[in-house]
Amino acid sequence: MGKIKLNVLGLSYSQTQTGAYALVLSEEDGDRRIPIIIGGVEAQSIAIQLEELDPPRPLTHDLFKSFAEAFSVNVTEVNIYRLEEGIFYSELICEKGSNRIRIDSRTSDAVAIALRFKCPIYTTDEIIEKAGIVLSIEGEPQEPTITAPTAEFSSSETSSSSGEFSDYSIAQLQGMLDDAIRDEDYEKASLIRDELDKRGE
Repeated sequence: MGKIKLNVLGLSYSQTQTGAYALVLSEEDGDRRIPIIIGGVEAQSIAIQLEELDPPRPLTHDLFKSFAEAFSVNVTEVNIYRLEEGIFYSELICEKGSNRIRIDSRTSDAVAIALRFKCPIYTTDEIIEKAGIVLSIEGEPQEPTITAPTAEFSSSETSSSSGEFSDYSIAQLQGMLDDAIRDEDYEKASLIRDELDKRGE
């Protein structure tokens, strides 16, 4: 199972979940993008690092980096290795001397830490095939055979997810999905895709 390198494309404010954000990861050598819903604290930590800002006091992820460096531990890569029921599972690959350690992590925390250690982020072919939103070169959506789960929250935290689309027909949902992808509203696309997936079961 091949590894696919991901880059952090950016963050957008969630239109459906108060205080939440959509973290968008893109494959380095392709057009697929993965939207992941994350909390405001993690989004702030990622945004600060993306903008190369220097907070007056260290944030939690800065503290993690300082702590790791104090004990000569280096984070060499982040792997998003599993996707189950709309939740992404990630791990930090850490090295101390000749020892290599894997540490389970929420994806939002893993990305925030990866940015600080300047280490690569990877996922698998299976996950990006399942969760990736595909855009053509012109920015127009290709055939809507994509799946984009709502990501890191549990089902209880995403209870408002695709329910708002339950009254639409499949044809209407497909059209709305096309529009959401064209407008790069990945969070909305993920919710519509969830509703389409439910009806396909």
